[in-house]
Amino acid sequence: MERKERIFEYISSEAYVPLKFDELMMVLDVPEEDRDELSRILDALVREGRIFKAKKGRYCPVAASAGAAAGVLMCNSSGGFGFVRCEGDTDNDIFIPRDGLLGAYDRDTVLVHIDRKNNEHGHREGHIEKILARGNSQLVGVVSGKEREMILVSPDRRSFLSRVRVAKNDLNGAQEGDRVLVAIKEYNRHGKPVGVIQVVLGRADSVLTCLDGLLLENNISESFSDEVVSSAEKLPDKVTDDDIKNREDYRDKIIFTIDGDDSRDFDDAVSLEPLGNGMSMLGVHIADVTHYVKDGSAIDKEALSRATSVYFPHRVIPMLPERLSNGICSLNPDVDRLTLSVMMEVDSDGNIINHRLTESVIHSCARMTYNNVNKILAGDTKLCEQYAFIVPTLKAMAALSEKMAKNRSNRGAIDFDFPEAKITCGSDGVPTSVTIDERGKSHRLIESFMLAANETIAEAAYWAELPFVYRVHEAPGNEKITSFNEFIKNFGYSLRGKADSESIHPKDIQKILEAVKGTPEEMMISQMALRSLMKACYRETNDGHFGLAARYYCHFTSPIRRYPDLMIHRVLKEFINGRLSESKQAYFEPRVREAAAISSEREVAAEKAERDADDILKTAYMQQFLGESFDAVVSSVMSFGMFATLENTCEGLIRCENIQGDYYEFNESSRMLIGKHSGKIYKIGDYVRVTVAACDILTRRIDFVLEGDESRAAMERIEKRNRGFVPEKASKKRSPIKRKFKATKRKHRR
Repeated sequence: MERKERIFEYISSEAYVPLKFDELMMVLDVPEEDRDELSRILDALVREGRIFKAKKGRYCPVAASAGAAAGVLMCNSSGGFGFVRCEGDTDNDIFIPRDGLLGAYDRDTVLVHIDRKNNEHGHREGHIEKILARGNSQLVGVVSGKEREMILVSPDRRSFLSRVRVAKNDLNGAQEGDRVLVAIKEYNRHGKPVGVIQVVLGRADSVLTCLDGLLLENNISESFSDEVVSSAEKLPDKVTDDDIKNREDYRDKIIFTIDGDDSRDFDDAVSLEPLGNGMSMLGVHIADVTHYVKDGSAIDKEALSRATSVYFPHRVIPMLPERLSNGICSLNPDVDRLTLSVMMEVDSDGNIINHRLTESVIHSCARMTYNNVNKILAGDTKLCEQYAFIVPTLKAMAALSEKMAKNRSNRGAIDFDFPEAKITCGSDGVPTSVTIDERGKSHRLIESFMLAANETIAEAAYWAELPFVYRVHEAPGNEKITSFNEFIKNFGYSLRGKADSESIHPKDIQKILEAVKGTPEEMMISQMALRSLMKACYRETNDGHFGLAARYYCHFTSPIRRYPDLMIHRVLKEFINGRLSESKQAYFEPRVREAAAISSEREVAAEKAERDADDILKTAYMQQFLGESFDAVVSSVMSFGMFATLENTCEGLIRCENIQGDYYEFNESSRMLIGKHSGKIYKIGDYVRVTVAACDILTRRIDFVLEGDESRAAMERIEKRNRGFVPEKASKKRSPIKRKFKATKRKHRR
């Protein structure tokens, strides 16, 4: 057990009496030279909400049994209240009313006193007793007014329930209407925080400044330090003879990559060879990034701090410098590349019988795209002739991947196979089209092979007892499962008595998704199913993957863009080469724990930035269709209105106050809006005709009204509700939206 856990165990013990720092030094017999390390450990435990520092400087455990709990505050942008989420108890948040916030803000780590264990909404309820750690050192926002002698900045993140006050001499040249990065230098319990403007991004009505703001808000850096760039420049641009010594040589095999049309970093390549007796050898060849990114180097430290590449529709922010990600590490065609290959013997039913992991060298014979492979599998004559040398392999791969997918389905893996939105931007970053990017056989082929490699490696690492980074997806909690079950009962479906976390199996959810296919409620039930699941994360312990119904799972196949993959490559290479001694194992244990924690945290930030970027660009794109009408489907119903989604996945809000002809009341149990006088019903899955009334990129909101309800009063209400500035217009070139709806869903990261 490492020092941090031993210290926490001591402070949490029944025999512990709250002590000050110097008293802990003495009791724990900490030498003076380790004083700073003890301080760092205690600060970390406070930030994590596991202990807190009382007024007299004594460190105390957070004891939920004594009516106290600690966690991260999540504020509601419109209601002014919040919820505190405690680590390890994500299914039982604590409601904090507005008057119980004690000057805490969204993302702060707080100590909560629990006042009620079950309020009228079924939540624990409490008030904040102490702010353990501030969660916001800087914010992105818009300069938007004055208060006495101070200038006000309105944060883009509306859940931060305050504007920030800035002195005039701290404006850094910013003017009203500019989007800025403001560093918070002082928090006030009864007043607005005070900050200093560090960066002026540009005018608030620009799409690009909104996107730049997302990067800053989520601590995502586009540029690399001079040291990292210099280190990358010193790396070779081709594989040498010395590099391939003692490696398996697969350069004469039919090996190729399959990626998107605009991909530039190729992590993985595949091969498939018949072995006879219905057996075949499936090869998944992954870029050997660790050969170039040495443990503890400047590039490695930077990669860990980023932990993942971030993908915006108009640009990529890579985890590794381009010289690596698009150069020597990328499995480009017609050049030698170093790889880590997992060679899997597969039987005629698609089951993996045996495997071997080896360091290797490959020579990709083709850079295939998903689109071209789909066309080849569909029989495109021209492409079949052009790639005749790999067509038989592709057909065999497609057949094998279908068997593997069937095996996953039989064991209960949940398949969230939904089309995604594809947003195309011009060179200026402004969106020119939003369309559906549907997955074909080629996507499922690569998915099956990557899942097989990930599961195979994770299982082998588990039984070899290696220090490892696993991809974990826990079973959903009771509250979420009960809520989902109650929701689907409105449509005539049920989980059949398995509405608790102990008895629920992924196959139960899979059966519901299969039952709703092709129905009007498919999209909403699929969304609710996804929301009812836990968030996948990285851990040093193997706790299984609920969504895949897999006992063992990891991320092995993308070391160019994910740090967990790179980390476990290091461990695996030491293991297969017989170098994983006890001392090496002890060295890796805290490293994999650190990699898992940082990667989980940075993945959340990356996903949020990517999701918000999509919303901004969709809103900017729809600006050009103001006043035009489209077919849509009701995707969700709330007390204040209903959301409707167009075929291209753009979603807008129709407020109750703007629906003419009646007063509509919300029936919570059936999720319906019902006209008080007419009895007219609006429910999930209904087709409606909507008119685009307003688009506000700052709030990332599109307002719809029902066609025929475009009254002056309704438009004025919408205009008044919005911020009052007009977003930068998208290209005038029209990209028609078909008048027919197709259910869509954002990609689910396994």
